[in-house]
Order: sequence, then structure tokens, then C-alpha cells
Amino acid sequence: MSVAKSLPHDSGPLHVSGVARYIDDIPTPANTLHLAFGLSTVARGRITAMDLSAVRSAAGVVMVMTAEDMPFANDASPAAHDEPILSDGTVHHVGQQIFLVAATSHHAARRAARKAKITYAEEAPILTIEQALAGNSRFEEGPRVWTKGDVDAALKAAPHRLQGRLEMGGQEHFYLESQAALVFPQDNGDVIVHSSTQHPTEIQHKVAEAIGKPMNAVRVETRRMGGGFGGKESQGNALACACAVVASLTGRPAKMRYDRDDDMTITGKRHDFRIDYDVAYDDRGRVLGVDFTQYTRGGWALDLTIPVADRAMLHADNAYLLPAARITSHRLKTNTQSATAYRGFGGPQGIFGIERVMDHVAHALGLDPIEVRKVNYYQPMAKVRAGGAGDNSTPYGMEVRDFLLHEMTEKLLGTSDYARRKAEIAAWNAKSPILKRGIGFSPVKFGISFTLTHLNQAGALVHVYQDGSIHLNHGGTEMGQGLFLKVAQVAAARFGVDVSRIKITATDTAKVPNTSATAASSGSDLNGMATQAACDTIRERMAECLATLHQTTPDKVIFADDRVTVGATEMDFSQAAMTCYQNRISLSATGFYKTPDLSWDRIAGKGRPFFYFGHGAAITEVVIDTLTGENRILRADILHDVGASLNPAIDKGQVEGAYVQGAGWLTTEELVWDDKGRLRTHAPSTYKIPACSDRPEIFNVDLWDGENPEATIYRSKAVGEPPFNLGISALLALSDAVASCGAGYPDLHGPATAERVLAAVKRVRG
Repeated sequence: MSVAKSLPHDSGPLHVSGVARYIDDIPTPANTLHLAFGLSTVARGRITAMDLSAVRSAAGVVMVMTAEDMPFANDASPAAHDEPILSDGTVHHVGQQIFLVAATSHHAARRAARKAKITYAEEAPILTIEQALAGNSRFEEGPRVWTKGDVDAALKAAPHRLQGRLEMGGQEHFYLESQAALVFPQDNGDVIVHSSTQHPTEIQHKVAEAIGKPMNAVRVETRRMGGGFGGKESQGNALACACAVVASLTGRPAKMRYDRDDDMTITGKRHDFRIDYDVAYDDRGRVLGVDFTQYTRGGWALDLTIPVADRAMLHADNAYLLPAARITSHRLKTNTQSATAYRGFGGPQGIFGIERVMDHVAHALGLDPIEVRKVNYYQPMAKVRAGGAGDNSTPYGMEVRDFLLHEMTEKLLGTSDYARRKAEIAAWNAKSPILKRGIGFSPVKFGISFTLTHLNQAGALVHVYQDGSIHLNHGGTEMGQGLFLKVAQVAAARFGVDVSRIKITATDTAKVPNTSATAASSGSDLNGMATQAACDTIRERMAECLATLHQTTPDKVIFADDRVTVGATEMDFSQAAMTCYQNRISLSATGFYKTPDLSWDRIAGKGRPFFYFGHGAAITEVVIDTLTGENRILRADILHDVGASLNPAIDKGQVEGAYVQGAGWLTTEELVWDDKGRLRTHAPSTYKIPACSDRPEIFNVDLWDGENPEATIYRSKAVGEPPFNLGISALLALSDAVASCGAGYPDLHGPATAERVLAAVKRVRG
């Protein structure tokens, strides 16, 4: 069987040889126009005068457009129609697109865009949480509040109580391939769009609006992206629409890509959060009640702030059974880039909040942080199945039926040699006045499904050709995560053939319509099931044909080992395909899948928004220099649950990358805006993503051996987002190292840069 095998990434040789084709590699005709946006230099105000004469007369310029020149819809937003492609006269952040230049080369367009003379009636920007609260600048009328139990009574009656505040920064996606689009005009005003996007159907929809055509006039194709991480779920709309409009107006191909500075200045980031907490607990560290208040800066346009903030609320419990909980969420509008989807989609922010609570409670009681976490875990699966768990529900009322972290934690503690290492670290710290080591643990319970229920659907198209080769297309997009290979393995397994028979083709809205974004860790779940349905339809037709020819029943037709057995007759799969073709059997089928058993009321905060949960746990060891705050991750031990893995090698790679990216979010990756709303960290020289040398020197990653109790594709589980949260253990380890310097609580925020670590050391010393 082709699933559960560690097959190499289908594009691996192309990646390492540098010949994998991305948008910027597609050959373009000589008359292609290259586009660039002219950007706002102020964060808030109105345009009072705009002189673009120097732009129009610049070398190579063919066309310059403003909002008034847009022929149809001037909107790039995912849904709210609040994000104009070109400014309508009001500016909301530094880097907002004001006008569009089309020129004969990329550099000519960029140079020309800088020649504009624009005058603004500048207003004081709203940049901070405090400013947004003071000005009541929100995306919803008031905060969203979800409650379980009597929180006030729990806080009042508890033997122990503490309060705290946690701040965490946003995060730049830093995909290696920047945003890019290329549009070819076709007959009758139709267009073909090549877009580096996680959501081809959204690109199709927005382009159709922009050129005044129905969606069937727009075909979007995406073969691969050079990374996405959520940053290409909605942020590619403006480029694709701009190219389509220019191509439609001129009849010439149009291409646009952002340089790195422009990409970081224009596009949205992970939402930064501030979380205030008030927690009641007993002598063992058992949380009796907790009151969370979450604040997030959504930037200037709605984008995906509402579902991101919702998911932060949905993960405010993480792995812990909370008898009483109140979660209040403020979604604030600010004059910064429109914050957008990012791996975890708000989940990491919510999880970090409760992990800080567990860490703070353990410190206050002088207990091992892992023991405090274990006391608060949800009830294990065995107890739930035996009927002795009692209440095992989340703050939003979903019963947790598949909790694995009791067993996973015990196994990880053993394989990582946690107890011995912790004692060794304590002894080492007692003798080391300058360098201090720390160890941190964080678990994750992450919900899998889109919280907007109708997005949990997928389609696939499969052809079996008469020579036995197979063509596969589905609605998911490949951004390096190995989705195409995993779905191809599913197809190969259904036909009992080697995966080399499967041709994986570019995601194409003309082949599979109405797709959802490749997001929410749902790519393999949704597209794998849709592909299985299509393959099974064809296989059943083949079996019926072959059974009739050999005077037997379809259940006696076996597809395995690249061959087909019909009773006593055995043939190559190619021969079987040819026989079915010659007997006029349809060897093409579509497949469809929708996730079952979902119901969700986001206003009330009640229901079953997730099909299942993915679990994981990590232990991280670090060392800090108490004179400078500099630090290094020494070792990471990870045990992660992916159910019955479709491809263990791909899944391990995803876990490793997710951990490093999560650790980067909370250690080195710092976004800084000045008081004028200008992003000062807009290049790799000022924004520090983890490099190869920043990964742990000892990096142990294992997959939990088990199956998904829910009926997913081959009982596998999603892997994209859950392990990102394991990077939280890196910050907790830094906090542990800082705590060894004195008696106070480190109160370490994210990102825990060297400066913040040094300040925390001074704080605990007193």
C-alpha cells in the first residue's frame, strides 16, 4: 500500500536543483507589462493632492491608474468589501496602495512609482491597544464573551488567586517566494491567472469582480508556492486583480511581484495579542476558574480578524479542563497592515495565554510546571470510554473524546530523560554565575476544521488513461508541505498501484471548482477524502466490467501490487485499464467530501466546531547569558500525534519546521512600528527569522503511534498547524533559566529577545 510510506517529496529534486517553476519562472511574452503599486507614506489621513505626471513620463511607463480608473469593483478584501485595491482617497496605513504603474519592466515600474508627489491631510494614527480602546476603534460593536460555569464565584472562593498580563508580538510570514501574479488575456475578455495563492477560488472570485465578468471567465492555476503559512490566503488578491484589470484593458499579459521590502510593508502579519488573566487555583495547582481578556490589533481592514480572534478564544483552554472560564475578546482596528491568517490562525495566541497561566501558578506554588499541567489535563480517553470522566467539556461546550496527552506526556518524559536533566540543570546553575540553563514543557490540543462550517468541503478530479497512467487534480494547493504527494499516495493506494503512475497536476479552478483555501491544517483531510471518493468510483466501474467479462462478481476483483486479479486471472493494471476502455467504461470521475458532525454558533460560543483534535508535547532546553540576554536552544524533544501517518517523513519534516517557526515567533522575530506607523523591521537585516544555526543542536522528533478515532483519510491526522504551538516550550525554557537567577517571577513576554531576557534577569534579581 502506498500510504504510510516515507516517500520523498514529489518536487524534491526540482527544489534542490533550482528548476522548480514558480510564478516568476513562467516564460512571458515580449509585450508583457510589469506592475508596481505606489504606496502611502503616512498611516492615517486623506489625500489632498496627487501629482503623477512624473510617474507617467518615466522611462518605460505604459499606464498609470488610480481608483477612479478601475473599471469595476475596486476591492481586494476576502469578504467585507472594506479593502480597496487602490485608495479611494483615504489612507489607513503606511504602505497602502494608492496608484498602479504598468511598465515594460519590473524595475521601471518600481522606479516610476517612487516619483509621485502626494500631499496628505494627516491625522494622528491609532497604533496601540490603548489608543484603539480609547477611541473605541473596533471591528465589532463590543467585545465577544464566552462563559462556562460561575467564574466570579470560583475566583472569590478559591484558596489561591493571581493576576497577570501577557504580551505577544505578531509575526512576518517570510515565505521565500514573495507575492506574485501573472495574467494572460484570452478571447472574449476572459483571463488565465497564475497566482501564488493558497486560495485559487477566492482569487477567481475577486478577479471576476474586478474585471466585471462571471467566475467562469476566470481560470486560476497554482502549481506551487514558495511557502505560504497563511500569508497567501487573502494577501494575493490585490496583485491578481491589478494584473487582470491591466490585461483586460490593454490586451497584454500583466505580471506583478513584490520585492521583499514591499511585501513586508504592504502585507498583513500574524495578529499580536495582549492577554490579561485572573486565575483561581488550589494547593495542587488545579485551576478552579480563570478569567481571560484577549486584545488583538487587527490592522486597518477586517480581513480574517474575526475568525482568528474566535480561534484564539477556542484554544484558550488548550489541554486543560477548566471548571469555570470566561473569555473576553476585543477585536481592535488600528492604522497598521491588515493582520491576516498565519499558521495556527489565532490558536497559538490562545494557547500561549493558558500556558503562561500554568507556568505562573507553578512558580507561585513552587511546583514542577509539568505536574501542574498534568493535574489540569482533560480526562484520558480510557476514562471517557468507561463512562467515568464526568464533565470533560471545553469552555465552548464540546466534549473531548480523544485526549491523548496523559500517555504522550509520560512517554516523552521518559524518552527525554526529563527528571535527570532537570536535576542536572539545577546543579549546573548553582555553580554557574553567568550562564544559566532552563528547561520548558508545553503540550498542545489543537482543533481541526474550519470554524466557518461551509468551508469544510473539497473536490477532486481523477482520470485513468487507457495506458494505465493516472491524472489527479484536487482543490488543495502545494506550498512545500507535501500535500500533493500525500494525496497522490491516497490515489495510488485506492488503485493498488505504485505512486509513480500518478501525475500530480496544478491546482486549477477549471478542473475542480468552488474550493476552500489550503488552510486550517485541512489539506490532506479534505482533499484526500475527495480523491478517495473519485478513485473508488472509477475502481468500482472497472471491477464491475472485469467481473462481467470473467463471469464473477465485483468483490472478487482485487487491485494490489500494480496488478488486478479477477478470480484466477491476473493482469497488469495497464492491461485492466485498456480492457475497460475498450469496453466503453468511463475512467474519469469527480469526488466530493464534506466533513461530518460539525455545528457551531460563534455568537453564543457553543457547539462542535472541530471534527477532532491533534495532540503533541515538547521539552526544550536553553542556555542564556545573564550579562547580555543572548540565548540558544540546546535541545528539543518532541512527540507529536498525526494519527496513522500518510507519510511519516513528510510529517516529521512538518513537525520540525513548525517547531522552529513557533520558537522564532516567541524568541527572535520582533516587529517594530514607530510612532508614525512605519514598520521599521521590513527586511531580513532588521527582522530576524531563525536560521539553520538556530535550530536545536539535539533535535529529537517522534510520531505518536496511533490511529485517529474519527473516520479521516486512512485514520490520519492533520500536521500543518498543531506542532507550531510546541515552540512555546522554548519561551517557557527561557523563563525557567531566568527564574534561576533570583526569586521573582520572570514575567517574560514574546518575543523573548535578548533585550527582554536581560531585562527579566534584572527584574528577578530585584
